[in-house]
Amino acid sequence: MTSTANTDVRAGPAGRLPVSPRVFIVWVVGLYALCRIITTTILFVVMQHQVPTGMTGGDDLPVTYWNFTALWDGQWYQRIAEGGYPSVLPVNDTGQVGENPWAFYPLFPALARLVMSVTGVSFPVAGSMVALLCGFGAAVLMALLLRPRIGDAATYCVLVLWASFPASVTLQLAYSESLAMLVLVGYLYALSRERWLVATVVAVLLGLSRPIGVPLGVVTLVVVVIRWRRRAERPIARREYGAMLASLVGCGVAGLLWPAVAWARTGSTTAYTDTMAAWRGYASVKPFTPWLDKAELYFGGQLGRLLLVVVPLVLVAMVAGPWAKNLGADLRTWSIAYPAYLGAVLDPFTSIFRYLVPLFPLLVVVLGAGWADRRGNGWTRLLVRAVPLLVLFVIGQYWWTDELWRFVPPSDYPP
Repeated sequence: MTSTANTDVRAGPAGRLPVSPRVFIVWVVGLYALCRIITTTILFVVMQHQVPTGMTGGDDLPVTYWNFTALWDGQWYQRIAEGGYPSVLPVNDTGQVGENPWAFYPLFPALARLVMSVTGVSFPVAGSMVALLCGFGAAVLMALLLRPRIGDAATYCVLVLWASFPASVTLQLAYSESLAMLVLVGYLYALSRERWLVATVVAVLLGLSRPIGVPLGVVTLVVVVIRWRRRAERPIARREYGAMLASLVGCGVAGLLWPAVAWARTGSTTAYTDTMAAWRGYASVKPFTPWLDKAELYFGGQLGRLLLVVVPLVLVAMVAGPWAKNLGADLRTWSIAYPAYLGAVLDPFTSIFRYLVPLFPLLVVVLGAGWADRRGNGWTRLLVRAVPLLVLFVIGQYWWTDELWRFVPPSDYPP
């Protein structure tokens, strides 16, 4: 079955044929490993400045690398991996639901718990190793997703930039970012190959790892409509209609599954939304309002409102022009639907850097690698654009690790 995306692997600009799939994957794994070595070095350097606290294993114990990788949300994932989820929601003095584990999706701590059970290692070791392995898997699937669209050289460059993005440090911490990326690119890859039923299964896994089923549902709808419009060229069998519908339903299930589990376990229909509100600066989840408030706070009323108009327009321009044609309708839609979703549900703060990690298609546009004729996708032009960005990203990794990840007692802002 052919794909809705451009799936031919053509020769590069200099006429060189691409390497074999096996060699390509070896290069991908090797490049990603180099990026993780750089990040590990940064973590070790910053770790020397981490004050021992209860978050690192104890005030009187030296900080180890493994404990340093399990700060912040890693503490919540450890609590879930070791003790599960509460059946009773905690309530504060004002009667509102307090912060609790139901804000964190279960697939990552479940995998960490499995590793802990099999190997006997502690959660910080298990969690960071699960994250590291998932990151390698995500890198390979991302490369396979991009290769037919932009060629080998551009794929390598995009991969290295994505793996070096300032918040890409989380790809080897006891966080769910790398797992979410693995499931996300796995879903997009299945969708691009029109493996509708595979995408359905992956969507359900997504519903247990990250709350991004809604924007992926938009992507799926666009891909299904495009397939339907091409039915004259490629007739659609009744079975395929059912499979396409299943993929759409899968995204719906992904969006509702975890709130439903929280409801069933606690007896509260609003257990999940009440919990999410507890982690925000508002009494309830208010779509888009936090962005306006923060923009006015940090940039002033007029400039803040202007930025909230200009930034979305720039984003649309990045993926709507001919310079992004080789992304395909699926990745173009994701690059708009996902930020729109963040605008609706996210309170913009220090975590915003982590939430930008799934926007890897934008790196294709930034590198100028998305033109249909692959103009500028030769190594020389790619490196001229990529190397300065890589340097900035690695510097950004150090800043992110030292400024946001390193915990400064008695309280600090989370990454």
